[in-house]
Amino acid sequence: MRIRVVAVGTRMPAWVSEGVNEYQKRLPRDFSVDWIEIPPAKRNGERPEQLKAKEANAISRQLKADDRIIALDVAGKALSTEDMATSFQQWQLERRTAVIVIGGPDGLDDELLHRADNRWSLGRITLPHPLVRVILAEQLYRAWSINAQHPYHRG
Repeated sequence: MRIRVVAVGTRMPAWVSEGVNEYQKRLPRDFSVDWIEIPPAKRNGERPEQLKAKEANAISRQLKADDRIIALDVAGKALSTEDMATSFQQWQLERRTAVIVIGGPDGLDDELLHRADNRWSLGRITLPHPLVRVILAEQLYRAWSINAQHPYHRG
């Protein structure tokens, strides 16, 4: 399975890279996760909608026509790790690359949200974007461990 994570934001603190790398190195080669950073739109007094549109343009340049797009959105479907693992099993059969999109401080542009095949919520609480990366990396590993019947997930 191939997954790309496209995240708005660059120059993350060291603890974010360390956390993401810790779970990344545990994944087998046949469960590939590539992390792509998109610079946030420059805050020059523009409205949030304008900033989100600029970020959406940069995100869209990373998307291919046949990608399955999953937008992380607080208003998206709340899912369990087991739901994520089931989705991965289904997507493996389709042989499509899944692209998980993490927006910037203002969230994701409505057009990009509508383009997404799925909208997932990691919960109704607001999380700082650096922490979302670490949580997502851990959940990707945990979902893989469920499907692989690895003892990491003892649900």
